[in-house]
Amino acid sequence: MKQYVGVIAQHEPDGKIMPIEMIWTDGRRYEIERIYDVRRAASLKSGGVGNRYACRIRSREVYLYDEDGRWFVEDNENG
Repeated sequence: MKQYVGVIAQHEPDGKIMPIEMIWTDGRRYEIERIYDVRRAASLKSGGVGNRYACRIRSREVYLYDEDGRWFVEDNENG
């Protein structure tokens, strides 16, 4: 299932968007510690296609998706 989240992102002059912080639906904020990979990909667990950011958040690898300006993660553990 898709869990839509807020994202604070930096927009680069070359058009790249780099997420800096993820904001969970209850307002909790999580720093994006590192971005490993960015590619166009489908979410196999919850459907949808967008830019997939392989990130480290709270020492865990998380796939964060930008689907036409709406950000989501695959909701496995509710935050």
